Amino acid sequence: MKIEVVDLTNTSTGEIDLDESVFGAPVKEHLFWEVINWQRARRRAGTHKVKNRSAVSGGGKKPWRQKGTGRARAGTIRSPLWTGGGTVFGPTPRDYSYQMPKKKRKAALRSALSMKAQKGQLKVVEAWDLPEIKTKGAINALQALEAPKALVVDTVIRDEANGAAHNENLRLSVRNLRDVKYLAADGLNVEDLLRFDFVVLSRSAVEQLQEALKS
Repeated sequence: MKIEVVDLTNTSTGEIDLDESVFGAPVKEHLFWEVINWQRARRRAGTHKVKNRSAVSGGGKKPWRQKGTGRARAGTIRSPLWTGGGTVFGPTPRDYSYQMPKKKRKAALRSALSMKAQKGQLKVVEAWDLPEIKTKGAINALQALEAPKALVVDTVIRDEANGAAHNENLRLSVRNLRDVKYLAADGLNVEDLLRFDFVVLSRSAVEQLQEALKS
């Protein structure tokens, strides 16, 4: 499976072979639902908390004597029956994340990339070589590519001394654009792939994804 490679002015620079197992895989839409739910569950903070009767202040003594007042028996003003009392069975901090098999995650990514390729919403550029950090430059490049609402993907250079080095000219140029998002190839995910109309990959990103996702 071949696809045209262009530069940032949308001028053809050649072709690239796409691995059929990655960009021509069967589209399994049920995996999108499963993986997106997993992604969103992992992002949940789980910091919700209410005060139960042991955490509410006050109520150190019995509000009135047990008998002879004509009122109901009461042992503490912290009772859930009282205004300002503790909450019964309220939410407590918890971890919402769960495990998703790696095979399913990879299959969902292959399905999403294949769906984009089938719909003509996948574009490959030779390189994301923006000369400077400038939002207007990124806008002009995306307009030339006819992909105004796009997920732009490039590779990250790994260096043991300095850590990961992103394409800062690209990352900082698109960060203020509402309909554009930058991702490193190793951070590509199903939710972002489905959110944007187009995905624009650099040649090096395609090669990295094929190496990671080929079956």
